[in-house]
Amino acid sequence: MGYPGKNHKQYSTPKRRFEKTRMEDEVKIVIEYGLRNKRELWKAESVLRKYRKATREILALESAGTDPKRAEAKREQLINHLARYGLVSESGDVDIDDILALKVQQELERRLQTLVYRKGLARSPKQARQLITHGHIALNGRRVNIPGYLVPKSEEGSIGYYGHSPLATVSHAERTRITGR
Repeated sequence: MGYPGKNHKQYSTPKRRFEKTRMEDEVKIVIEYGLRNKRELWKAESVLRKYRKATREILALESAGTDPKRAEAKREQLINHLARYGLVSESGDVDIDDILALKVQQELERRLQTLVYRKGLARSPKQARQLITHGHIALNGRRVNIPGYLVPKSEEGSIGYYGHSPLATVSHAERTRITGR
C-alpha cells in the first residue's frame, strides 16, 4: 500500500501506445474539448471504466442470486450517482446497457471547462480553461479553479463569473468580446 497522502496515478495509459487511429481520435477529442493533454482524456476513460466495472459487479450479484436486495440497492446507488451528474437520464427507465454504453464525450461534456464554453462565458474551450484557472468563474458564488471539476446537474445553472473578478462587470472589454455586445 503506500503513503495515503501521496498522490497516485488516476489513469492507465493505452496498451498499444502508437496505434494510429486511436491517436488521431484522441487528438480530435483533445482539441474539441480544449484539454491540456491526453492524460486528462485518459482520466475520463478511467472513470468510465470504474462505472462499467461497478455495473459488471452488479450483474454478477444479480446472476449469482445471493441477495437481490443488495444488488438492487447497489444498482439504485450507481444510477442515482450517474443521474446526479447528468450522465444518464433521471427517469426510472435507465438500464444497465445505458451505463455500459457511456462514451468518454458524455463525461467530458460534464466538465466545468466545457460547460463554461457551452454557456457562452468564454469564446473557446481553451479560454474557458484559462478563465477557470485564473479564478474568474464561480459555482453558487464560490470560486472554482479546477477545469476538470464534474458539475452536478443541480449546480449547472449557477455557473457564472466570480463576484470579485473584473469580468463580473458587464462593461469589461473581454466580456464584450465574448458576448458580442
